[in-house]
Amino acid sequence: MMPETVLDTPLLWGLVALQIAMGGFDVIVHHELTERLAWKANAGRELRLHAWRNVFYAVLFAVFAFTAPTGWLAIALLVVLAIEIVITLIDFVEEDMTRKLPATERVLHTLLAINYGAILALIGPQIIQWAGQPTGLFWVDYGWGSVVLMVGSVGVAVFAARDFHTSQRSARLTPQNITGVADLLGRVGRKSVLVTGGTGFVGSALVAALVKAGHDVTVLTRDPSRVGHLATPVRIVCRLEDIPVDQHFDAIVNLAGTPVAGWLWTPSYRRRILASRLRGIAGIRRLVARLWYKPAVIIGASAVGAYGARDDEMLTEADRMGPRTSFSARSCRAVERAMAGLGAATGTRVVTLRIGLVLGRDGGLLGRMLPAFDLGLGGPIGSGRQWMSWIALADLVRLIAFAITSKDLSGVVNATAPHPVRNAEFARALGQALGRPAIVPLPALPLRVVLGAFAEELLLTGQRVLPLKAEAAGFRFQHRDLEAALADTLGAAGVARVASGQRAASDPAAGLRVSGS
Repeated sequence: MMPETVLDTPLLWGLVALQIAMGGFDVIVHHELTERLAWKANAGRELRLHAWRNVFYAVLFAVFAFTAPTGWLAIALLVVLAIEIVITLIDFVEEDMTRKLPATERVLHTLLAINYGAILALIGPQIIQWAGQPTGLFWVDYGWGSVVLMVGSVGVAVFAARDFHTSQRSARLTPQNITGVADLLGRVGRKSVLVTGGTGFVGSALVAALVKAGHDVTVLTRDPSRVGHLATPVRIVCRLEDIPVDQHFDAIVNLAGTPVAGWLWTPSYRRRILASRLRGIAGIRRLVARLWYKPAVIIGASAVGAYGARDDEMLTEADRMGPRTSFSARSCRAVERAMAGLGAATGTRVVTLRIGLVLGRDGGLLGRMLPAFDLGLGGPIGSGRQWMSWIALADLVRLIAFAITSKDLSGVVNATAPHPVRNAEFARALGQALGRPAIVPLPALPLRVVLGAFAEELLLTGQRVLPLKAEAAGFRFQHRDLEAALADTLGAAGVARVASGQRAASDPAAGLRVSGS
């Protein structure tokens, strides 16, 4: 005889549907997009915990969708519920130990726990009642409730498989191999370097490389809670005013500023982008003015957006900047003028790097593209013909080190690899490196409608930029070709085919580069 059930209630199905919706949001928005756990080397244990929890969720949803277990089967179900709760508690501890959870994720976890508690309060007594009956498995049909549970079961099963796969991949992900910094700086002795923006994507990689090479590093950050991931030993300061006048810096590297791609380009956010950079440069100017020992060089960050949208034109440092109607060009012009004024006022050599798309797993545009491409949902943006001038994170760090020691290098310097590619080629190469198709296009019209100038200047147009000054000064890129750079960036995730010989022979810009570089 089928046991009496009280599970078919609107309140329960509402709570279950809410739990599935909140859980899906947490996985997609936080785990995949915001935190990018699939590409963090230290996330293996957390991903395995997620995978096993999803396995138990899949079993629970599938069982409850169409069956009513009794006797020992109901007891087994209670054991599964208990194991799932233990895994969740362990996962909470693991998350607190390995990463700083965003506020939205903490709030959502709290809501999930409360909602799950309400669900258990409703189904717990029923399962206990089933456990006291003779062992059996009875088929039930809750209509749309059964459908919701089966959809949830399939969904969490898919993510369980993905989490198992990415947890294995994370074990193979090692920090990007940034070599050569010790060689570039070692021959001139130990350096003392101040890095502003040292907790960011590029800054933290630079700090790690400098520390590993044995140099003395001071990091300026306005948020001390973000320094936990930095290499040690480093000195932390929260204000430039806290630096004593007798502090000796050989170099200052200014990477601070509101992220250009951090939000929609509303008028207030554009003002914030520019003001943060100019304020940082002004602060360094005041610092250098009061220091007893002036730094030998100050290195700042601009961007290839300084050239504006230029179609197929090959661009070097000698080419004109973009029009004032372009926010990218206008803001870069203001930053570069401020850096030049800083050099003139302090008598210090200044290098301003026009940085392209930086290839790194942990940030930048590539970091934002990885989740979609990793799920097989990536492809060309707009026409796919716009140029993308890129640089491997390791080469950018090495170029900064090179600029510290190269006394003849000054002014604006293009920080891009020698072989820019079109967006369609970039998408194809990224898909191949991940072993995924890259055929899902992202049309231009909705991007223009939703993102406006942000999409137009950062996604739908580009620049074909060449590093003429860096190579003329003797800098050697470790990653000249996109395939090799992606292979190094993505670790063991994919196998890239390197065709540097053929590319160099067919590159129309080869005549602009220094022979043998």
